[in-house]
Amino acid sequence: MNTIFIVLPILVVLMFDLGLALKPKDFRLFIERPQAVLTGLVGQILLLPLIAWGVGSVFQVTPLFFLGIMLIASSPGGSSSNVFSMLAGGDVALSVSLTALSSVITLFTGPFVINMVAAHLGTAGDIQFPVGNLLVQNLVLMAVPILAGLALAVYRESLAARLHQVLKRLAFPCLILLAGTFFVQHRTTIVSEFPQLGLCMTCLILLSMLGGVVLSVLMRLSERERRTIIIEVGMQNAAQAITVACSPFVFNNETIAIPAIIYALMMNVVLLTYVAVVRRLPSR
Repeated sequence: MNTIFIVLPILVVLMFDLGLALKPKDFRLFIERPQAVLTGLVGQILLLPLIAWGVGSVFQVTPLFFLGIMLIASSPGGSSSNVFSMLAGGDVALSVSLTALSSVITLFTGPFVINMVAAHLGTAGDIQFPVGNLLVQNLVLMAVPILAGLALAVYRESLAARLHQVLKRLAFPCLILLAGTFFVQHRTTIVSEFPQLGLCMTCLILLSMLGGVVLSVLMRLSERERRTIIIEVGMQNAAQAITVACSPFVFNNETIAIPAIIYALMMNVVLLTYVAVVRRLPSR
């Protein structure tokens, strides 16, 4: 089975659901609270790719896996980060705004970062990167569903709310289906590479979360804002990275998607542990 036929519908549904959950005011928080929003965007869009580049270099992964790691770092946080922020006692409004803004900004910054990575890897990985195709794919598979969901939320609020309640329950099972299908097809490679890539992905997540801590402290954010920044910087949209890797219009290489599959597993383990720890801390 070609996983692209599973990946593409899942990504479109996730992006449409994200649009359903957004409101125009979510994009205005930057004006009302620029310090917190800018901190999150700097962490996601600038710091995270730098950390990913460093981690991939230290672990000396193959060119295709290195590209896969950078795809993760160039993806937005996704709507799941909003749920984690709520569970961790973070600032949910800030989380939603960062998700909205990063989902739009990374449509354009992501191809730029990946173009730099592909140029750096050169012929070492025999990588051809059609940057124009990725820009078009991002607009079709992400921007259009988000805008459609947002429009429905504005003009048919009650219908959008009902749809969101259904789709948000389907999101996790869909991702499990994707991960399970991918694992069955590539189980030999995933099992053999897990010791290195599992540790590599865990380091990426932990260092990203630490970067969120440092940025939040430097910007003197509140505790609730800090918890949200930690989650937003440490949690990326694995489905989007898998889509770009598998897409016949971009890389058409499922090996590049393996780091994203392992990342999705380790991300949930690490962030659920973080949520469990902070929920036990006394409120301040």
